[in-house]
Amino acid sequence: MPEIAEIRLGDLVQMRKPHACGENEWTIVRTGIDIRIQCRRCGRSVLMARPQFLRSAKRISRPAPRDEAES
Repeated sequence: MPEIAEIRLGDLVQMRKPHACGENEWTIVRTGIDIRIQCRRCGRSVLMARPQFLRSAKRISRPAPRDEAES
């Protein structure tokens, strides 16, 4: 099981098994006792219990922070 210290909204997650559309990268859209993730290819979202999510997650990466001055 990966060592996941902190889960934040907008993090990218690589899951162990691919979604039915073939993608295995998801975006975290809700955190709490349950975690909601959204498929990056087809947009389908899945709600799962935190322990199940931690077992299924392979790797979590954070998107590069956007520079507010460039916007």
